[in-house]
Amino acid sequence: MDIGVFFFPTDYAIELTELATELERRGFESLLVCEHTHIPVSRKTPFPSGGEVPRQYYHTYDPFVGLAFAASVTKTLKIGTGICLVPQHDPFNLAKSVASVDRLSGGRFILGIGGGWNVDEMENHGVQYNTRFKVMRETILAAKQLWTKEKGEFHGEFVDFDPVFSSPKPIQTPHPPILLGGETDHTLRRVVEYCDGWFPRGPIDMVDGLARLRRIADEADRDMATLSTTVFNAEPDKAALQGYAEAGVDRVLLQIPSEDRDTCLKVLDSYLPLIG
Repeated sequence: MDIGVFFFPTDYAIELTELATELERRGFESLLVCEHTHIPVSRKTPFPSGGEVPRQYYHTYDPFVGLAFAASVTKTLKIGTGICLVPQHDPFNLAKSVASVDRLSGGRFILGIGGGWNVDEMENHGVQYNTRFKVMRETILAAKQLWTKEKGEFHGEFVDFDPVFSSPKPIQTPHPPILLGGETDHTLRRVVEYCDGWFPRGPIDMVDGLARLRRIADEADRDMATLSTTVFNAEPDKAALQGYAEAGVDRVLLQIPSEDRDTCLKVLDSYLPLIG
């Protein structure tokens, strides 16, 4: 089982380039970064965990720009989004950003995706909460056309275009792995239909979770060997990680706080016994 981290890259925390370098030097497998384009002042949407929206949500760098910098100072570290709020992205720009970072990184990009929770934020992008998953699905299916076809086209309810040229193509074939966040059976059906992996939040019972995924994959005649599992926000505990490994999880992501350099490096060092 691979062990990586997730991080809200902000303008006040450790530099993303230094964090990436230190992760690779210590033997971590991956770095996935979170995304919010903005946080509306209105705050009509309650924060899912309760209380105020944490400071880092207001300060995140653009994930693709930040990850390009991280890729430039590393050789083997996998980089990706955890998560990219797909309904808030134009399909052409998203496909171009993913393909660009994948090529510039030498094929190290992971596309973690989700529909989003902040109604105010997505409405500013012209997306309605009750159709966000339909928009996400069509955007990803359209992006696959742009990544894999010389002349891609897509005709859906929310995304509709005639044949176009879109290059460069990603290095990874047919495209970088697409991991979908969420824990419900609805999520698992989406994973099986158009993604390459499941991206649930910890703590979670992955024995039960993988059984549910297997059942839904079997119903859809999808080979489980084509689906990966990555636990987001895994507990930094050896017994918990061993449980995930025994359940058959492929990757876990531990949290790095959006704090200063010294604080983040101390956290990294505290995780080293977990990856030894």
